[in-house]
Amino acid sequence: MQNLWNDTDLQRSVKEQCSSPEIPSELAELVYASRLLGSESSLVMHGGGNTSVKCQLTDMVGNRSEVLLIKASGIDLSRVTGLDYTPLRLGPLRKLGELFGRNDRVSEEALRRFSTKEFKYLLLLNMFSLTDHMTEQRLTPSIETLLHSFLPHRFILHTHSFALLTISNQPDGVMLCRETLGESFGSVPYIKPGIGLARSAALVYEANPEINGLVLQKHGLVTFGSTAEEAYTRMIDAVSKLEARIASAGRKTFPSVVLPASAPVEVAAPVIRGACVDEKSPGTREYRQFVLDFRTSDVILEYVNSTDLARMSQKGAMTPDFIIRTKNKPLVLPPPCAEDISGFKRAVLDAVQRYRQEYTDYFTTQQQASGMQVTMLDPLPRVVLVPGLGLFGLGRSAASAAVNADIATSTAAAILDAESLGTFESISDRDAFEIEYWDMEQAKMNKVHHDVFAGKVVMVTGAASGIGLATAKAFRQKGAELVVLDLSLQSLEKAAAEIGGHVLALPCDVTSRAAVRSAFDAVCRRFGGLDIVVSNVGAAIQGRIGEVSDEVLRKSFELNFFSHQSIAQEAVRVMKLQSTGGVLLFNVSKQAVNPGPDFGPYGLPKAATMFLVRQYALDHGRDGIRSNGINADRIRSGLLTEEMIKARSTARGLSEKEYMAGNLLQLEVTAEDVAEAFVHLALETRTTGSITTVDGGNIAAALR
Repeated sequence: MQNLWNDTDLQRSVKEQCSSPEIPSELAELVYASRLLGSESSLVMHGGGNTSVKCQLTDMVGNRSEVLLIKASGIDLSRVTGLDYTPLRLGPLRKLGELFGRNDRVSEEALRRFSTKEFKYLLLLNMFSLTDHMTEQRLTPSIETLLHSFLPHRFILHTHSFALLTISNQPDGVMLCRETLGESFGSVPYIKPGIGLARSAALVYEANPEINGLVLQKHGLVTFGSTAEEAYTRMIDAVSKLEARIASAGRKTFPSVVLPASAPVEVAAPVIRGACVDEKSPGTREYRQFVLDFRTSDVILEYVNSTDLARMSQKGAMTPDFIIRTKNKPLVLPPPCAEDISGFKRAVLDAVQRYRQEYTDYFTTQQQASGMQVTMLDPLPRVVLVPGLGLFGLGRSAASAAVNADIATSTAAAILDAESLGTFESISDRDAFEIEYWDMEQAKMNKVHHDVFAGKVVMVTGAASGIGLATAKAFRQKGAELVVLDLSLQSLEKAAAEIGGHVLALPCDVTSRAAVRSAFDAVCRRFGGLDIVVSNVGAAIQGRIGEVSDEVLRKSFELNFFSHQSIAQEAVRVMKLQSTGGVLLFNVSKQAVNPGPDFGPYGLPKAATMFLVRQYALDHGRDGIRSNGINADRIRSGLLTEEMIKARSTARGLSEKEYMAGNLLQLEVTAEDVAEAFVHLALETRTTGSITTVDGGNIAAALR
């Protein structure tokens, strides 16, 4: 592993961090070292690892104390700043270490009770306020705080190095680590993070104060130093030795299973996504769903195609830090045969049911054995391995799915390395359970708030402006993952920047069935499927119906009717693969029931689209698919341009304001009003075949 330390970069980083007066120079140096560690995914991933520094600081009332500054729980080291460190008074924490360290009669049960009941209160009581800002933040101290407190070193770095885990997660891991790192690293047997681990680490250090760091067996690597650079250099040097040891063993050949012609990801993913759900209430056909993140590579395929996959994959996580995200074990599926998708679907449902039952049995057994008073989490997998394809990370958001896919990808490579070196071995089910259900670990995950559309994938067509853009924003505000379609990629990228967060932007001519199919395939590859489609595209093509050419009328039908049919058909295809229902929403128009003069080329296909809404409700209600539409009027958009508003208001002898508010409520109706109605219809679980009017009141356009 390359040592990336650079004094010029260090000084630049320190200057940047110290622009905040509450950041001492020692902490600024630690931030630089921490970001270097965070840039290496083989060292830490997604909030894992922790770093600390000890220094003298003065609080808001002038009291000077020795303080431990430790990275707050869940903060990503690659983006950490000085304000992401929690300050704690070191004196009381060290006294606790002296008390437990010197008392050989302290039982393991006493340590366990302290870890679960009193640990977090101890940390909260000793939090040290440097500024009002830090007081308001109330960042949660790392669960490794006591380990950093009990050790005397100024700078301490802790990673979950995959090279270390590859070697330590072996039946003879202690011996292999000692052979590789020599006597400069102490060895701490696996113990759940908390006071027990901190006490053991301190005792190992006290037995040999000359060591440069600690191997936390089946957990991670710790290095110390009097400077940030010294601690960082020791980490990189140790990891380099571990990597060299792995490389020297060579790569074992893993025989592959015989694979059928595989179904593509865009077909297999919706099947998997649809099977990994929980019904919110029995009989509702409303589901808590996951977003999928697909990964494949030569290494991943070598892993998932191995004849030994079932044995290797079910041994447990590489490090306990991953368990709260990915669970201890992945779901392994049979390969998806392209010629028998229905058979694959049955096999997936059976496999998910077995996984649920095995997880429930694991929970029941370990809860009784541990005596922990906890409620079972959902028994669904967070990682799915599919021979012939690759792997999927599952999460309640695209971001969490990506984290789980990252972890699974790195785990696949590490297990192959471990099996080449010897035999991969993880912690016991009991240890895994105590980590998974430890409230200090669960607190990391419980910080995330999930809104009503969490886990839902929403597609909006014509989303670059007007009603489409407003609708996309409205669904994003409620937690949905977004797919936006329009003709221009440049316009879509501008819209995506307005929406914020990750948005899948797909240029698409919705009058081309091939382009529409391609867009849906891309959605399934990216998110695993979709749940809600807002078919919004349209153009107000005009002409006197007795004079308009066939070419103009057919063009209008292609855009204002057939595009909705193409979108809906492709959506139904995916939704039926998922078997979890879905929502079709159509932007119709008041023209469908209240035609205007010279608007026949627009009104006729819109009338057909209103019928289409009801036909989908009639034909696919049995599939749990709801179909509803909105009739809107006089919305400023690409259809009703400023020029058109001016011309129409002038022709009627009205001001533009009077024209736009020409309804019973005398209020202008906006794109945001229509967007709100689309969101409302998506939430109406018992409504289908409905047309909602959003026009401020127009009796002539009211449905009878």
